[in-house]
Amino acid sequence: MSKILLLMGGSSSEREISLRSGTAVRKALEQVGHEVTTLDTAEPIEDAAFDDYDAIFPVLHGSGGEDGVLQARLEARGHHNFVGSDAVSSALCFDKWEYKQLLDQHGILNATGAMVSADEIQAHPLTQAPFVLKPSNGGSSVDTFIVRDIATVDFSAMEAACARHKTMLLEALIEGVEITIGVLDDTALPVIEIIPPVDGEFDYENKYNGTTQELCPPVNVAADGQAEAQALALQIHKLCGCRDFSRTDIMVAPDNKLYVIETNTIPGMTDESLFPKAAATAGVPMVDLCDQLVSLAAARA
Repeated sequence: MSKILLLMGGSSSEREISLRSGTAVRKALEQVGHEVTTLDTAEPIEDAAFDDYDAIFPVLHGSGGEDGVLQARLEARGHHNFVGSDAVSSALCFDKWEYKQLLDQHGILNATGAMVSADEIQAHPLTQAPFVLKPSNGGSSVDTFIVRDIATVDFSAMEAACARHKTMLLEALIEGVEITIGVLDDTALPVIEIIPPVDGEFDYENKYNGTTQELCPPVNVAADGQAEAQALALQIHKLCGCRDFSRTDIMVAPDNKLYVIETNTIPGMTDESLFPKAAATAGVPMVDLCDQLVSLAAARA
């Protein structure tokens, strides 16, 4: 039995998902026999509160969790026994624009994009065809706009969101089959195909309301395409310096080319989340998954 500090909640727009993820992780760890202490990072935490644990498990999504700030704080305290990527890798993957630049440097396909302010959206060439507008440093599809019919688009909500974020990432919409691939300890997990509800998108609401189909194995991606996607996800995991686990989202275009969307360094761990489902398909149930992750972290103590 190990003493585990579980960090959850926080004050980002993804707080609710973090709380649900944290609850699922705590249940799994306690089933294995670990002693788990939970802290909500929405409240001020003294540095000393991180001391005297065998492993620290941040289950935090969004700002303050995945952006490298918490990781840098732990590292400065001398704690490297936390689950997930270090501060540098976390910050890189959290900043979607910097992440795209790295992909481009290594010839990895991704959507054409640009950073825009609220007053630049309507006139930008990328909005003259189907496009996606999303925060460059967020997740769970919060404030993400997917526009397929540009003739009926209402820019007011987009401009308001962009004003909140200062700038946002504008990308050409890649049509195709969306898949996601988790990596666990440098091993690619089975591919999951994501099928949103009819006339819907894989947005914040549909991710968690049970209307999206998540198929493992996929039905619309051939076996060789799945193997290629797994290799690509593992390549990106290593390229970005990720450790322990990550999840990379990819779009398979009609010509079977793979376009990378993003990499998450702290994937969702709720009962509906994709990473635990992929792990379970690979023969690693939730209790074993969480136990393996804290073992990896504890080895860095």
